[in-house]
Amino acid sequence: MSQELKHLFYPESIAVIGASHSPADVGYRILENLVGYGYKGRVYPVNPAAEEIMGLECYPSVSTVPGKVDVAIVGVPAEKAIEAVEDAGKAGAKFAVVISSGFKEIGNVELERRLVEAARRHGVRVLGPNVFGYVYTPSRINASLGPCDVIPGSVAILSQSGVLGMALMGYTVPQSVGVSAIVSLGSKSDLGDEEFLEFFEEDPNTKAMLIYLEGVEDGKRFMRTASKVSLSKPIVAIKAGRTEAGARAVASHTGSLAGAATIWSTALKQSGVLQVNSIEEAFDYVKSLAWNPLPRGSSMLVLTNGGGAGVQAADTLAEQGILLREPPADIVRELKAFLPRFASLRNPIDMTGQAPEDFYYRALKAILKHKDVDSVLVLYCETSVADPRSVAERVLEAVEEAEKEGASKPVSVGMVGGRKVEEAINFLNEHNIPAYPTPERAAAALAAPYKYLALRDYVSSRLRFLR
Repeated sequence: MSQELKHLFYPESIAVIGASHSPADVGYRILENLVGYGYKGRVYPVNPAAEEIMGLECYPSVSTVPGKVDVAIVGVPAEKAIEAVEDAGKAGAKFAVVISSGFKEIGNVELERRLVEAARRHGVRVLGPNVFGYVYTPSRINASLGPCDVIPGSVAILSQSGVLGMALMGYTVPQSVGVSAIVSLGSKSDLGDEEFLEFFEEDPNTKAMLIYLEGVEDGKRFMRTASKVSLSKPIVAIKAGRTEAGARAVASHTGSLAGAATIWSTALKQSGVLQVNSIEEAFDYVKSLAWNPLPRGSSMLVLTNGGGAGVQAADTLAEQGILLREPPADIVRELKAFLPRFASLRNPIDMTGQAPEDFYYRALKAILKHKDVDSVLVLYCETSVADPRSVAERVLEAVEEAEKEGASKPVSVGMVGGRKVEEAINFLNEHNIPAYPTPERAAAALAAPYKYLALRDYVSSRLRFLR
């Protein structure tokens, strides 16, 4: 594990500079989240005008704190941030998370330079400025301005945008996407994408990474790091500034240079990064990548109760470069024993709209245990014959039994219908089975692990060639 960031993610103590009694203040919200999320280390509110906040003894400065401080969260105005960082550095703090805005993002480059210089004089690494904080669920750290109810899990999120990053943080909850970490990068004056990618590569609590990326200071360094990390774990990137209009917006937002879209697309591919164009697509991908094992081969079966849904999925898969093959003969024989005689046993396997819930369990169980099937796409169109929640429960049962029997394989579920279907999708997502409201999204998500494996092979061969 990266020793440099260890004290940021596993701190023994955190100081909140600018802690406040007022719910409208940044310092109040950071302190409230830190305490409310259950951080077990020592928390020191810092405010010279208060004696206690939220029942915690308050200190006039970090240097007056009786114990050591590993991380200082800086929530004071920009003009006071340098003094706060210097004081924290003199007291031995290793990291300063600078929430304050008013630096490079508004053209105040000199002030940001002075902030970093002050930090470096005292051996302090800076996250930010202009960030909403950070989260690391294994340590029960929520030192952020985002929601307090994030779900622990295995996806690490990095965001260069503050407000959008907080929105992504909130979006994880209804999507049932558990996170290992959420890090706001802001201006990236010191710590950048590369240090965090390296940490999450070695972090046993992280299985996949999602980045909202506007620009980087050192493109070659980013590519080197991402190439190495992507050989171990998948990285999904929303690259902002894909168009000329977007690039102008990026420059006015964080002061980053977005670069030409074609150059970035090529660079991300050469680095093994899965580039997506939307937040929806990014979350669809990371659910499939974080919750599923990687496929061992290219054989995929589609199981459906609606022929049209199967056709839509087949088209989507073909567009992703995945062509469906005929199912193994022994699976066909096993399914024939209970499916209607007018069911289609090609691929997609169409059980017809008369399929009850139990057909999903029996068919999926037979498919998952077969050695010549590598992944399964399960589709359901709402009917009066099969209750959506019951179908979801039977799918979960088949998947869990397969896991116990050592037959775990990538599974993606697409369910189309009304409110009952929405509840069934939520149920599956809560149990870490990636589920989606259309066959197309479910198919594209199941294709993501195959795209990752292809990129990983490409990067591996490219690195061998460069050597």
